[in-house]
Amino acid sequence: MSYLPIVKVAAVHAAPVFLNKTETVAKAISFIREASRNGAQLVAFPESYIPAFPVWASLWAPIDNHDLFERFAGESLYADGPELEEIAAEAQRCGVFVSLGFSERSHASVGCLWNSNVLINDQGTVVNHHRKLVPTFYEKLVWAAGDGAGLQVADTRIGRIGGLICGENTNPLARYSLIAQGEQIHISSWPALWPTRRPATGGNFDNVAANRLRAGAHSFEAKAFGIICAGYMDAEMRDYLVSRDPCAAAVLDGSPRAATMFVDPTGSQIGDMLSDEEGITYAQFDLNRCVEPKQFHDVVGYYNRFDVFSLAVNRERHEPVTWRAGNAPTARTDDASVLPVEG
Repeated sequence: MSYLPIVKVAAVHAAPVFLNKTETVAKAISFIREASRNGAQLVAFPESYIPAFPVWASLWAPIDNHDLFERFAGESLYADGPELEEIAAEAQRCGVFVSLGFSERSHASVGCLWNSNVLINDQGTVVNHHRKLVPTFYEKLVWAAGDGAGLQVADTRIGRIGGLICGENTNPLARYSLIAQGEQIHISSWPALWPTRRPATGGNFDNVAANRLRAGAHSFEAKAFGIICAGYMDAEMRDYLVSRDPCAAAVLDGSPRAATMFVDPTGSQIGDMLSDEEGITYAQFDLNRCVEPKQFHDVVGYYNRFDVFSLAVNRERHEPVTWRAGNAPTARTDDASVLPVEG
């Protein structure tokens, strides 16, 4: 007997319009419309889809990237800005949930950025806003550390939805904090490629295998369905980077291309996979399949020792200053959001 939702989900495997937030928003809206026409109830986008993933931080020394950082900051989004309002309005028009990765700007600093994700419901309301806890490896040259405010699972009409960004899916405590909220659909978002070595020094990190392993492990432990949504490097992005330094071609072409796919509550891959071309891939999640595996081992239920282990999570949003009463500034802060967050 079915008592939990059966959900059609879509994962967008696509490149942004490189470092152009306006055109990438338009491209995202076109994907949302297409997925909605095909019956999707939840549409997921890759890590830092708007305005792009800053892969150049892996290619060249910081001293060579100042202009790229400045441009990237200018094309990043405010969490309460007009670009996300457009996405939210489209989610409401289409009646779909949208998970979107983006580079977030700070109202407190022209140079502070976060690697962020929002989950927007089918009414156009942001139900979770997460900032990546720890930028991974060379991402530290671009993004600041996030906080625990976004370690939330949204209880929606299509299930309990959570997500983590890229390397966070390697953090067992972050993952457990979502599992302990009854997560049924886990969205992991990833870049198009992850260069770690030059060809002459050996093979690059196999992010396809690693992402599949991490997502499968999380779904197996959570007994939840997983969406693995990765970016795509198109010719425009590659040509732009190679035009700055022809030596980058060997690294870019020698790095495995990320894959977008789905896993079930046993960690097994289901549905189609996209890697070498842009597009949308779909899967159907019968959330009733999350129940039986809990009987085997429920790590937030009977299969734990709460008298032995405990976990405390700080969900306070980091702010650069705390204002005493009567001295509050008139300028906006990151909490002055045009897009309300439920919960």
